[in-house]
Amino acid sequence: MYELERETAADRWEVEALFDLCFAPGREALSSYRLRDGVDPVADLSLVARDEGGVLAGAVRYWPVLVGGARVLLLGPIAVHPTRQGEGLGALLVEESLARADGWERVMLVGDAPYYGKFGFSRLSGVEMPPPTNPDRVLGREIVAGGWDGVRGRVTQGPG
Repeated sequence: MYELERETAADRWEVEALFDLCFAPGREALSSYRLRDGVDPVADLSLVARDEGGVLAGAVRYWPVLVGGARVLLLGPIAVHPTRQGEGLGALLVEESLARADGWERVMLVGDAPYYGKFGFSRLSGVEMPPPTNPDRVLGREIVAGGWDGVRGRVTQGPG
């Protein structure tokens, strides 16, 4: 059993350590990190999952970006501690955080289509992440019906 809570300032370094553990060295050199520079994550959607002993088991963050001038949520990073993978915690983090996305119409991420497809994500055509992002890994999902209709263009940093 996990308790999901909003990430707080007190969680920051523990969450960063989890991301370091789960991702390859140099993760902050990825183009998606340039979209996050100097911008705070979306506080209501950035969640931590702790087990009954209070140990951090997973975390997800979201960032505001713009696609052709339209507001979009950028999901990521999301990580589950290696000892907790395979328990459905990643799915819980994605589903619960998106269930809280009031006021947002669309979400995107850079990831594996076979994994994220089960959450309703599919390849976005006409949406350009900064290079060197593989376009086949740029995925999106509507939060509100029609949320991606007519939204195309370059992904740029959202309001900070």
